Amino acid sequence: MSVVAIIPAAGMGVRMGRGTPKQFLSLEGVPIFVLTLRKFAASDAVNEIYLVLRSEDMERARADVERERFSKPVRLVGGGATRQETVARALAEVPAATQIVVVHDAVRPFIQVDLIRRVVDHARQDGAVILGVPSVDTVKQVERQLVRGTIPRERVVLAQTPQAFRYDVIREAFARAAQDGFNGTDESSLVERLGHPVTVLMGSDRNIKITRPSDLPVARLYIAQEQSQEQEQSENKFKIES
Repeated sequence: MSVVAIIPAAGMGVRMGRGTPKQFLSLEGVPIFVLTLRKFAASDAVNEIYLVLRSEDMERARADVERERFSKPVRLVGGGATRQETVARALAEVPAATQIVVVHDAVRPFIQVDLIRRVVDHARQDGAVILGVPSVDTVKQVERQLVRGTIPRERVVLAQTPQAFRYDVIREAFARAAQDGFNGTDESSLVERLGHPVTVLMGSDRNIKITRPSDLPVARLYIAQEQSQEQEQSENKFKIES
C-alpha cells in the first residue's frame, strides 16, 4: 500500500521573531526540518516524502536533503501563501495510486516513529486519524474578551500531527474546501466538513511544535536526550556484536 508523507515547510515563522524561518533553525547543527524528515525516513510505514517549501528556500533545502542521502525518495514541491494551499499543491503532485496521505508539521521533529505507524494503520481502517493530547488547563469559550462558557476538559484535545487520511478522503476534502472558499486550521477540519468521522489517537507531550523562542530550550533538551539514547543503543549493539 503506497503511503505518502507531506511535510509543509513553507511558513515564514514570524512568531519566532528571527530572520531565518523556524524550520531552518538548527538543533545541534541540524536544521529542524531535516530532523523531522529523518523520522519519516526511518518509518517503514511511509514510502515517499513530499517536502513543500517557499521558492526562495528551495535550493538550500535541496542541499540539506541531498547531504542526508535518505533511503527513500524526498520530493521538493513549491508551496503556497497559506498552509492549506501549500498542502493542496503537494496533493496535486501525489500519484493517484496513493492510498494513504500523512501530513506532518516540519517543526515537530520529536514525533516518535511508532506513532507514525499507528496513524497510518488506523487511517487504513477509519479513513481519517489525528493525534491529540488532553488539555490540562480549563478551556473557556470567549467572545470580545468576555467568557461565554466553560468547555469540559474531557471533551477537549489539543490536536497534533501527523494526521493521516485515505487518499480519496483528503482529496475530496480539499476539493470541497476550494469550491466553497473555506480555509481550515488543519487538514482534519476540512475532512470534518464532509461529515466524515475523524479518529483521535493519543499523541505525545514530547511531540512539540517549535514556534516560539521559548520552545527552543525544550527542543535542545529533547535532541540531547535523543542523541544520548542513540549513542547508548549503538554502544550496546557494538558490545553484542563483539
